[in-house]
This record gives sequence, C-alpha cells and structure tokens, in this order.
Amino acid sequence: MNVPGWVWITTLIVIAAVFAFDLLVLGRRPHEPSRREVSVALSIYVGLAVLFGVGVLVVAGGQPAAEFYAGWLMEYSLSIDNLFIFLIIMAKFGVPRKYQQFALMVGIVMALGMRAVFILVGAAAIERWSWVFYVFGAFLIYTAFRLAVENLGHDDHEEDFQENALLRWVEKRFPVTQSWDGGTKLRIVESGKRVLTPMAVVILALGTTDLLFALDSIPAIFGLTQEPYLVLMANVFALMGLRQLYFLLGDLLKRLVYLGLGLSVLLAFIGVKLILHAMHENELPFINGGEHLGVPEVPIWLSLTAIVVILGVTAVASLLKSRRDAARGGSGTEEETSPGVEDVTVFGSTQKSSTSEEGSPEGTDGQPR
Repeated sequence: MNVPGWVWITTLIVIAAVFAFDLLVLGRRPHEPSRREVSVALSIYVGLAVLFGVGVLVVAGGQPAAEFYAGWLMEYSLSIDNLFIFLIIMAKFGVPRKYQQFALMVGIVMALGMRAVFILVGAAAIERWSWVFYVFGAFLIYTAFRLAVENLGHDDHEEDFQENALLRWVEKRFPVTQSWDGGTKLRIVESGKRVLTPMAVVILALGTTDLLFALDSIPAIFGLTQEPYLVLMANVFALMGLRQLYFLLGDLLKRLVYLGLGLSVLLAFIGVKLILHAMHENELPFINGGEHLGVPEVPIWLSLTAIVVILGVTAVASLLKSRRDAARGGSGTEEETSPGVEDVTVFGSTQKSSTSEEGSPEGTDGQPR
C-alpha cells in the first residue's frame, strides 16, 4: 500500500483539528457528559472508523481494509483494558467528575503523540531488520503469559496502578497542591508560590500509563499490518473513542471479569503469527542457514475472525459469570462493607460520588500519591 505524502499531511492536519476542537472548545466547559452526549460522540467516531475502512477498501483493496479493521478492533480491545487503570487513577487522585473528561482528553493527546513516535521507530526497524518480528513475537507471548497469570491469580484491579518513576520525580521535584480549586489549570499561585495542580499530575499519570500499554499494543498491531499509515489510523480511531467509552461503560467494566484472559489469548495468537512471519522471512544465519523457512503464514481474514471470536467469547463469558455472581448474592455484602474503586482516593480516605462532583475531598493532607 503506497500512501502519498499529501495524504499523510492531510490526515495529520485533520487529526490535529479534531483534537484541537476537543481541547479548545469542549475543554473550555468542564462538565460530566451525559449518556446521550457520549453515545452520540462514540457513534460518530465508530462510524468514521467504519467509513475509513470502506475508503481503504475502495482505494487499496480488501487486504489493507481487513488489516485496518483487525488492527482497529485489537487496539480498541486493548484500550478497554486500559480503562480499568484510568478508573483507578481518577479515583486515587480524587478527580471531580466534571474535570475527568478534560483530563482524559489531554492524556489521550499525549498518548497519541508518544505512540506516533513508537510507530515510526517500529516501522523503521521492521523495514531494516526482518528479525525484529522474532523479538516482537516473543515479547507478545511473554506478555500474554504474564497477563494470564495475573488474571488467574486475583480479580482485584485496584492494585494495578503504581506511580512510575517520572511521576515520583515530578512530585518530589515540584510543589503540588492538593486543592482542585484550579480546575483544569496545570499551575496556580498558592501562598505566593507557583505550584502544580493535581490536574497536571493526573494528566501525566494518564499519558505515561498509556505509553506503557503501547509497549504491548504497537508490536501487536504490526503483527496485523506493516503499513505505518494503517497502524497510525487504527490507534487514532481507538483512542478517539476511548474517552466516551470511559463514561459510557462505567460499572460495566467491572463485569468484564475475563477481559484480561481474553486479551492474553489474543496477544498470544498475534505473537505466534509474528514468529511464523519471521520464520517465513528468516534471514538470520544461525536459523536454517539464513534461508526462509517453509512455514504457513496466518492470513488476515483468519486474524480478523480470531479477534472477533476471542473478544465475543470473552464478553459473553464475562457477562454470564457476573450475572451468576449477582444471582448468588455474592457481591452484595462486599459492596456494603468495603469501598469500591470510585470511593478510594489517593489520600487514603473515602469519598462519595457527591463529593467528587462538588470538588476535592475534605480533610485531606499532603500531595497526591
């Protein structure tokens, strides 16, 4: 698939315009979006992704179109798993509901910029060294195994977020206020000193956390398509709808109990596909004398089918288990005796939803942790 330079330029301008509209227009009025608002926006983004795939089909043919749809679905499924961590970050930092949309918008823009760098580096490495597919495949299989072990070991997602080194350095190096009086501002003046706001720390947490997830998703999508343009657009459409999914799914996320296991199967499948492709293109002298190996490659239609089936089975099995647990009454007592993800703040106290909507929790001390 040969993408002209003007297509790249036009696409980047459109993407920048869409995110600028989000930040400069929608971001000027912090609010908790209604279900209707997020449903309409999500429908538009999903519709645009489908239309983009149709455009690829018309212009470039069925193979690139199938590669885009497969990559988009995979990135979307991995992004849904990210939402678990985003929920925990919002709760731990006590982000008021009306400011959460802005934090997600800026964090997603940061994530897309960093993913673009990963995509360029990955595309350059693949073009120069075919053995990179061995590395990508092995890494995905290892990640799949680790994800499966973690999900079989416990069901508690609240322990999944820990501050990374960059966040700890920022909080130690710069003064950070605990007050949400600054709203969406990143810095304010407090007691005559310029300090970072909790919003700045939350945005940094969201952006860097998504970057860690990209370490899995970028190699995975290169297992479905090696066209950088399709890789970028699959990531763009997945991230553009991520904010709406955050507000639309809500408690449904907690019912997707088998999502981690389903994603581990998906990553393992793509990892095997990458290794088979690396063997087919083999140039390493210590493997078969540097000659290509006559192994079968996984066609894109099979990859697309596998993604749909794996995600479908995961969703159905998760909802059935959640319904059985609810019928047994196993979750009722737990919900009454222990705070949920929404009630746990970074300050170690609890908050009610009304507190989140009105402002910062009362009676808290210290910087966000």
